[in-house]
Amino acid sequence: MPAETKESATTELQLLADEKARDLVQLFKLLADETRLRILYFLMQREELNVRTLCELLDQSQPAVSHHLALLRVAGIIECRRDGKHNFYHLVPKRFQTYLDLMFAVAPGQTRKLRVEDSLLTYARETRPAAT
Repeated sequence: MPAETKESATTELQLLADEKARDLVQLFKLLADETRLRILYFLMQREELNVRTLCELLDQSQPAVSHHLALLRVAGIIECRRDGKHNFYHLVPKRFQTYLDLMFAVAPGQTRKLRVEDSLLTYARETRPAAT
């Protein structure tokens, strides 16, 4: 491969890596807040929750909870369904999948593992049969 082409490919890979890093930084900043983490935890436990229930679970005011929900919604992590006067929120699993794919993006043939001290996190996507 000519040096010029190799340099161009390296630059493209670096730009891609930088873009992935920026996306992950935004995710981690979003999740660095205890209230937002608790909202996600509660939404993982139940299919969907309305704002009033989240306010009670979090022991926070409606404006405060709505602010955190808006940030999560803009990031695409949760979605809202309106039913009359109530907004019901639920997780967007595909968005989580996208972030996990970004975190564990590796070159073909490499394992998707992350070691932190005595812990080893392995990431494997479940393959499902195609719908017929």
